[in-house]
Amino acid sequence: MEQEQITIQEIERGFEKKAEEYETATFGMGCFWGPEARFGALRGVIRTRVGFAGGTLTSPTYRNMGDHTETVEIDFDPAILNFEDVLLHFWRNHYPNRDNYKGRQYISLLRYHNGKQEQVANKVKAQMEKELGEAIETDIAPFTGFTLAEERHQKYYLKRYPKALDQLENLYPTPDLLLNSTFAARMNGFVKGYGTREELKHEIAGWPIEEEHRQFMIALLFQLKW
Repeated sequence: MEQEQITIQEIERGFEKKAEEYETATFGMGCFWGPEARFGALRGVIRTRVGFAGGTLTSPTYRNMGDHTETVEIDFDPAILNFEDVLLHFWRNHYPNRDNYKGRQYISLLRYHNGKQEQVANKVKAQMEKELGEAIETDIAPFTGFTLAEERHQKYYLKRYPKALDQLENLYPTPDLLLNSTFAARMNGFVKGYGTREELKHEIAGWPIEEEHRQFMIALLFQLKW
């Protein structure tokens, strides 16, 4: 199979068969580049994106964020990764009570998308307060909106490897394909140091995609030059 004959959207189409079952989680954990890579490496996470949430300014941007917070948003399959585990990953990978020297830009933030997420968040928060030994100050509230950050901030660490991006150009001819790709999320995590090629090979072997596409993606994984 030649790479130029197929796009990632066609390869990953099988993920969309379960799209109605996926959940979305929205978090602020400081600078959003790192959390996108960290969550992007998790089995069960389907898509990642970074942007702004929690404030009142209309149409925030990176240079004009107003009272919003840098935020990572993920779509995940709860049959593989439940929301409780997502929350444990959230709270165990940043300090929620640190001083925030730039207003609300880097605060610890959680926006729940429904009543079930709220209940689970309160349960896990209590658990994490015992683990941390202090009250957690994460800003927790209902989800009211998310504004996508500029394209240059999406999959930030992967974009630091232009040689690899050149090799992926035919697979990702437009930025939106890179933004919404499970494989791109994994590669963004991989180059940041999360996971190994062998672990990802094992995961891809179980993806809901055609067998020839699995073999193609595994071969690509090991052929990529950084």
